[in-house]
Amino acid sequence: MPARVKGPTDNVVVVGAGLAGLSAALRLAGAGRRVTVVEREAVPGGRNGLLNKSGFAFDTGPSVLTMPDLIADALACVGEDLKDWLDLLPLKPLYRAFYHDGSQLDVHADTNQMQAEIAKSISPTEAVGYGKYVDFVTKLYKYEMNDFIDRNIDSPLNLLTPNLARLIALGGFRRLAPKVNQFLKDPRTQKVYSFQAMYAGVSPQQALAIYAVIAYMDSVNGVFFPKGGMHAVPRALAAAAQKHGVTFKYNSTVTKIERSNGRATAVVTESGERITCDVLVLNPDLPVAWQSLLGGQPRSVKRLKYSPSCVTLLIGSNKSYDHLAHHNIHFGNSWDGVFDELIKKKTLMSDPSILVTVPSKDDPELAPAGKSSYYVLFPTPNLTAKLDWKKIGPQYRDEMIQALEQRGYKDFGKGIEVEQMTTPLDWQSQGMEQGAPFASAHTFFQTGPFRPRNLAKGFENIVFAGSGTQPGVGVPMVLISGRLAAERIVGPVK
Repeated sequence: MPARVKGPTDNVVVVGAGLAGLSAALRLAGAGRRVTVVEREAVPGGRNGLLNKSGFAFDTGPSVLTMPDLIADALACVGEDLKDWLDLLPLKPLYRAFYHDGSQLDVHADTNQMQAEIAKSISPTEAVGYGKYVDFVTKLYKYEMNDFIDRNIDSPLNLLTPNLARLIALGGFRRLAPKVNQFLKDPRTQKVYSFQAMYAGVSPQQALAIYAVIAYMDSVNGVFFPKGGMHAVPRALAAAAQKHGVTFKYNSTVTKIERSNGRATAVVTESGERITCDVLVLNPDLPVAWQSLLGGQPRSVKRLKYSPSCVTLLIGSNKSYDHLAHHNIHFGNSWDGVFDELIKKKTLMSDPSILVTVPSKDDPELAPAGKSSYYVLFPTPNLTAKLDWKKIGPQYRDEMIQALEQRGYKDFGKGIEVEQMTTPLDWQSQGMEQGAPFASAHTFFQTGPFRPRNLAKGFENIVFAGSGTQPGVGVPMVLISGRLAAERIVGPVK
């Protein structure tokens, strides 16, 4: 049995209404605990934030939603049904990939449809290879999910299960790029089925093949868009939690944790409010939670290496483009070079790969009539790079617009009516270590049991939730981390 917090657990305070904190709160409420969520912003969501500007509603954080079953599972803990809270639209295609040679490829969740697309756009042989790749990632997911992702791991010895042997036999601990290339021979399919390593903070050349499981989560399981934008997810989870007795205190920043004999006894907010607790769940970025609330980072946390960062542009525009899907990935010619620049050289991309999401395409209410909203993401190095964002920010913004215009967004700059730029410095000021929204990188020794545990060492009753702890980065992972945090308090949640 995984270790649990010690002592009474009746009264739980959750610091942070991010997706992980909300997932934990719902499960704890379902298990009969009194739960108070303390959130510094005026709305729930954490990184999954919301910006309203001149009639446009922008998501400020994740733009890709996969594995909605995990949202359904959290709501089911309080007897609620997903369809009563969220209207989820399956995206078709999941992504539209554009390549430097002018070709494009639509990515579909349906394997037969995708095989037909690859056969038509690339070759019948590549379509066969794709079919084999899907078999590989499906097995990977099956062996990995229960034993390595969706469970609390106290020691590497917990991994010694029959599924570990199956994963080794499958090649899950080899490098991702060579493993993908075993099945897929064309650089276009190789890119579209390995770019997800970026979310894990490592290059496909360095990532373990087990990270192809992220490709499974979206490219095989499907990508969805909630009506009202991604922020509809935390709004729904918070509203359901509130309906079932969870107390929310918004606009409240926790500045201090009171402690006695190795236990947290209360949190104190900026305004001086004191809220007592039997157990404390911390949802802020794990290294920041240690530093600002627990009195300094342990050596294991100080040593962590972080993922690349990104710059996002939220754009409200009077221009629309017929050739776009909801999610569009523009790959540059350079691929290995991009990761080399971002991770090793810590420089800006000389030949950028870009993600452009067009939320208003599927929900016109997110923009004024006849207008479009765009979420543009350029990966960049994190703040360990010697880049002065205060100085280079405005110039980089112009380069981003120029790169988009070169990739087919004609007169994009002229159409801009509203914009908001977020740089690594902004991510840092929002509480993300090294300005890295994708948290610590999933290198081998920062993955699974080697990732920081969700029990705070030296404290009997403090649990972490979020992307900095197990299992890791991404919307599905942080929702699972909320469940794992709750299980440290109340045991397995059915």
